[in-house]
Amino acid sequence: MKAKFSFYTWFLFLAMSALGVFIFITPLSTEDGIKVPIALLANWLAGYAESYIHWFAWVVFMIAALGSIVMHFIPQRGPRSVWDALFRVHWFWTVMRVLAVVFAGAYLLQIGPESLTSADTTGLLIDPASGLVTFMFILFLFAGLLLPLLTDFGLLEFFGSMMVKIMRPLFKIPGRSAIDCLASWVGDGTIGVLLTSKQYEEKNYTAREAATIATTFSVVSITFCLVVVETIGIEAYFLEFYASVIFSGLVLAFIMPRIYPLKHKVDTFIDGSEALNNREEVQKGFNVVSYGLHNALSKANANRNLGKMVKNGFINVLEMWFAVTPIIMAFGTIALVLAEFTSFFRILGMPFEPILAFLQIPEAGEAAQTMIVGFADMLLPSILGAGIESEMTRFFIATVSVTQLIYMSEVGGLILGTKLPLKLWDLFVIFLIRTIISIPLVAAIAHLLF
Repeated sequence: MKAKFSFYTWFLFLAMSALGVFIFITPLSTEDGIKVPIALLANWLAGYAESYIHWFAWVVFMIAALGSIVMHFIPQRGPRSVWDALFRVHWFWTVMRVLAVVFAGAYLLQIGPESLTSADTTGLLIDPASGLVTFMFILFLFAGLLLPLLTDFGLLEFFGSMMVKIMRPLFKIPGRSAIDCLASWVGDGTIGVLLTSKQYEEKNYTAREAATIATTFSVVSITFCLVVVETIGIEAYFLEFYASVIFSGLVLAFIMPRIYPLKHKVDTFIDGSEALNNREEVQKGFNVVSYGLHNALSKANANRNLGKMVKNGFINVLEMWFAVTPIIMAFGTIALVLAEFTSFFRILGMPFEPILAFLQIPEAGEAAQTMIVGFADMLLPSILGAGIESEMTRFFIATVSVTQLIYMSEVGGLILGTKLPLKLWDLFVIFLIRTIISIPLVAAIAHLLF
């Protein structure tokens, strides 16, 4: 049945959705390259907060750790409150929060072993000038407050009915996920993960769908891709590199949902309820456009209270600050220490040497050492491969490193900090499978180009 909606509802849908598209998805050309407005906002505020953001982050880690320890000794009474959401976590996550305090404190106070006071490990995460975690505090502030522009006013519902015939058969995910994917490809993978997590918590995605979207489409931004090619020295091949990343990414997006472990994730919502098989079907009396518009306006009409949206936005910010950033700090530091101060990833990469030699990749031994280290941080393979003479090999390393997608210093740690149904083992297996599939794909492209 077609309903009539007020002018105010139409205004909310059109104005808020347009603002959301502009802030999260619209690429703008700047002196630092292509960026979306939310990244510009975050960079602007980061400039003012640089002198104290690292200390603020450390205090947040302390509050998160102390709060979660205290909550273990206070029994829960009644419905789950905001305090429960922020601090009542499993002992494992409590330990991770404590480790975040220890790791950050070691670097900021320069106390402890070199592995924790090095700018190449903990410093990559907590340093005020370049740290990923400190920047995420700023990014999460804007994302938490502004993500409702994409999720609460009908944009996903509008595009969902039109994109379902593309996204569902190709990638086995809902049509509405096209906006998540676009936000990742054009903006940044962290935004895509946050958007996917929010949709999962609101029962718009099943566990299988959310896991697929977060680990398949949460790619790095174009700006970061420029950093990769500059680091490894293939700036002249950027267009070929980025086209190869897109091609490989789409092939992987088609394959990954059809194999372990994503295929075996339960197809139920976060509360265990079953998803209806016909939930995306166009109802009788509508076409795909009118049905998408009807759903969009219904969603906007249900979110007319902008004050409530702002309140919920601030709660989202606190949840990301207290729950997500300590996990990125803990897991990211551990992964980077293993990469920089042990042979762990180098040993894991050794089995790839005969494979790369068989594919006729020059300097296969040096290239093989970079194949697994990207699990710690996506830039590490390019740093390690910068000294390789062969342009073809450097192109190969850079392209594989970006298509691997999962890295613990950012996207991987972020996923573990959310309620997305993915464990550390899942992430490593997905990373490994993506690597194995990417290698022959990228090698074939490299041979065509060089």
